[in-house]
Amino acid sequence: MPRPRHDSEVLPAKERLENAFWELLADRDYRKITVTDVVREAGVNRNSFYYHFSSLPELADSAILHQVESIPINRTPDPNGNPEEQWRDRVTATLSDPEQRQRLDRLALLAGPHSTLELTESLRDFCRLQMLSTLQRDPKNLDLKTDLMVEFTVGGMLAVLQRWPELSDAIEIKDLLKEDVAVLAMGIYLAMSQKDMLNYWNRIFVHNAQDSAAPGMPSAATHAAPSPISPSNGPAGFPGYTA
Repeated sequence: MPRPRHDSEVLPAKERLENAFWELLADRDYRKITVTDVVREAGVNRNSFYYHFSSLPELADSAILHQVESIPINRTPDPNGNPEEQWRDRVTATLSDPEQRQRLDRLALLAGPHSTLELTESLRDFCRLQMLSTLQRDPKNLDLKTDLMVEFTVGGMLAVLQRWPELSDAIEIKDLLKEDVAVLAMGIYLAMSQKDMLNYWNRIFVHNAQDSAAPGMPSAATHAAPSPISPSNGPAGFPGYTA
């Protein structure tokens, strides 16, 4: 018998079908889920299913896309703002919101044992497209550097989702509120969006040097030394850096 549906008289049929997909994927392998299972779980008839979707894979794609579109990666960071404050706001908004945590739980199923390669690739494709949309970049006209950076970032997201079942109960907001993590996250965003990284890194390193100067001593910014970052002197002294 289907489970009692508390949302059956409230949510539209399409949303109930997508919710049913996630409920079933949490319980069994995707290959063992049928249209009959979905309509029973959703409390709708087969005609309703085929009105919205032509097949189970189309339902899966729709469910995945809606979850990806709802995660807060579509808020563009401000390169001129404080990276630590922006990172804190984003992490807090994600981990303290039950709906966002539910989205992470659902997306983690796509990297879990009940998933398939096709579902994982759908998640990868949708995350990539969502990220490029946030960056306002044309996926058909990407330079190699941006293409690789996007792949690197999406791959990292998938790796976190794979570990999310073990992390979800242990991770705390304070674990992620680190300045170095915030600076790295902003740096990755700038690298993908082709913003002016040179000014950003100069601002970050000069600011840190001033904060770390001993009381009564001149800060690093006042010494007659080379700029913290130049085309031949990269972040933290790495040679060969270019913006």
